[in-house]
Amino acid sequence: MKKILLYILLIGCAGFAGCDDLLEKEPIHELSASTFFSSENDLKIYSYSFYDYGLPSVDGIAKGDATSDYAAINTPDEFIAGSWSSEDQGGWSNGSWDDLKNINYFLENIEGAPVDETVLNHYRGLARFWRALFYLNKVQVFGDVPWYDKALDRDDEDLYKARDSREVVMANVLEDITFAATYIDESKDGYASLVNRYAALALKSRICLFEGTYRKYHSDLGLSDANMWLAEAADAAKELMESGEYSLHNTGNPKTDYRDLFTAENLSGMGAITDEVILARVMDTDAQEWHSLTWNFNSPTNGSRWSLIKPFVNTYLMRNGSRFTDQADYDHIEFLEEMRNRDYRLSQTIRTERYEREDGTVAPPDFAVTLTGYHIMKWSLDDSWHDGQGQCTNSIPIFRYAEVLLNYAEAKAELGEFGSAEWNQTIKLLRDRAGVESSEPAEADAYLQATFFPDVTDKYLLEIRRERGVELCFEDFRYQDLMRWKLGDLLDSETLKWQGIYVPAKDVEYDLNGDAIPDFAVVDAIPSSPTSGVKYIVLGANIRLTEGDTGHLEWAWSVTRSWEEKKYLRPIPKDATLLNPNLLPQNPGWE
Repeated sequence: MKKILLYILLIGCAGFAGCDDLLEKEPIHELSASTFFSSENDLKIYSYSFYDYGLPSVDGIAKGDATSDYAAINTPDEFIAGSWSSEDQGGWSNGSWDDLKNINYFLENIEGAPVDETVLNHYRGLARFWRALFYLNKVQVFGDVPWYDKALDRDDEDLYKARDSREVVMANVLEDITFAATYIDESKDGYASLVNRYAALALKSRICLFEGTYRKYHSDLGLSDANMWLAEAADAAKELMESGEYSLHNTGNPKTDYRDLFTAENLSGMGAITDEVILARVMDTDAQEWHSLTWNFNSPTNGSRWSLIKPFVNTYLMRNGSRFTDQADYDHIEFLEEMRNRDYRLSQTIRTERYEREDGTVAPPDFAVTLTGYHIMKWSLDDSWHDGQGQCTNSIPIFRYAEVLLNYAEAKAELGEFGSAEWNQTIKLLRDRAGVESSEPAEADAYLQATFFPDVTDKYLLEIRRERGVELCFEDFRYQDLMRWKLGDLLDSETLKWQGIYVPAKDVEYDLNGDAIPDFAVVDAIPSSPTSGVKYIVLGANIRLTEGDTGHLEWAWSVTRSWEEKKYLRPIPKDATLLNPNLLPQNPGWE
């Protein structure tokens, strides 16, 4: 009982000022940190706190792409659509650094634990894994940040130190994640719920790809070692690939294999799914650990009506491997025909023809939920009971083998080392799983260049970026992808409109689910005798047809979303600079 009490106090004291005094008072003084860390089990118990602090939230993963170039949302992000200043910015309060203090406290106090060096290195590696992830997130938001490798108390003068350079911080991050990827134990727990060495390799490939491409495309940083980072990314991914411990979930059923990864309610014993999912947020019905994603993505009142937009949907290939955008008049194809014979991941990401709920009901895109007609259902369970409940237990993948393949492919392409062999090891496998003919491109895709990537001429790199967008859609990658590629202008409303499905004419009722019964129409006003089962979209201040009486639905056409160079980094919050003026100068453009 004393150890449990001390554990609670240690966890709390690692994060909150003022606990120093508590540990000095009777009878707690008799139980020091070294007394607590007296066995491997003690280290294990404490290490569970890293997951509590460090795992990304369910909402952060599944809804993170709300701020991206391929999504429309009910209320545009204020950072993009409104005014923003250092007074609006968060992420630097004492609470946001608590998990770092917890990690550093652990690292400082386990050195005397009576366990062998292999065990000690495993737990050192776990702590350094979480510290690397912590700092990746901080650097992505703020750039230069203070590097701390010790647990500070309230009187430590380093609390008020200046920010360290991105170069210094990320060099330390690389040391941390390399140590983690070397020494963390390789064993799997059967649920993909605990970090192992392969999760560390996956994180290393993610970190190094981010930093390598960021340095390459942000030449203003003056950092010339992008290729070193890209090589580290490729090496980490390759090591995981060659281990043979993970593979894509591919049962030979391309209609369901992809979505199974996001609807599996218990990864234990799920076979091929846990072969792909390296780390996940696992729900626990007994502990009432649930999430509300089905409710969010199917409720007109509880969600933000997240929707894909037409230019991105255009990037999904036909199943014969040809480009949808190579078809004549591809931009004026009605919804049912548009969805047919496409990459099976499209029908597992949004509602398409003949999508069925658990009771057999054929459900069209719900325009009470979707803004564009491209209704996201990737994370939703098919049982409509969940549409009004926050009790879903499907697990949430954090690291998947698919991402590792994409990280390897992109790093090799950026290094100029991508060819047929790398294609067959990565992109071909992903497309085979999705039921798509996976032949290599003969030339660069003009549509991708014109719409998304005007400065990319490499035919392979374009296909890798296409594949990354499709495979990782709505898994919280796209915003940071745009940041590292220096493509923030794709968030600007002048660059990409929030356009949806093509509507040949107003005042005509259309069938969107393939049952030959009308369920959708665009009108200036709801008719006096509306047809039962038809959802009428009334044109107005926020929604229109692009060509007047015909064209694509366009949402929030009157709302300006603007991008400026300074937005690649957020401002240091004003309250932080008032407490510590050494954090200044402010990030460029936010002065």
